[in-house]
Amino acid sequence: MSLKVDEVLGHVAEVLTETEKKRGVLIHAFQQIQQEHNYLPEEELMKLSRNLDIPLSDVYSTATFYKQFYFTPRGRKIVRVCTGTACHVRGASKVMDKLKEEFSIDEGETTEDLAMTLETVGCIGCCGLAPVATINEDIVGEIDGKKLDGMCESIREDNTVKAGAEEE
Repeated sequence: MSLKVDEVLGHVAEVLTETEKKRGVLIHAFQQIQQEHNYLPEEELMKLSRNLDIPLSDVYSTATFYKQFYFTPRGRKIVRVCTGTACHVRGASKVMDKLKEEFSIDEGETTEDLAMTLETVGCIGCCGLAPVATINEDIVGEIDGKKLDGMCESIREDNTVKAGAEEE
């Protein structure tokens, strides 16, 4: 990864010290690393620390401050089940229980094959469609048994297709 600090910071770079410039690109660097790897691998953070001449402890301190950065591999599909009031009342716990059982994981975990990461979220903003979940950026509302089976199948199919493509 090649970061051009002045390019990333634009005109702001003119008034910053060299140290401030280096620290100013950390978030951008984290975003690039996570986009490439789907998380922040330790070896990449070590490279970043060396390249920017910033102590590794400062790199980790900055990365851990933000909830959007992850330090373990994430699934190809991030499934977030809403646990807000409307979703809770309309069966969000049943949705979570089924996903946990089907994929043998708990909330916050990722399947061994990296097909899926399961999370909860306080509100998706679609209370009228409760219970609601997202699969990556796609919203799935009014989840009943049939839709839930379809969600599980969709996650499995993605895994099967990917596994088959890798074997060729």
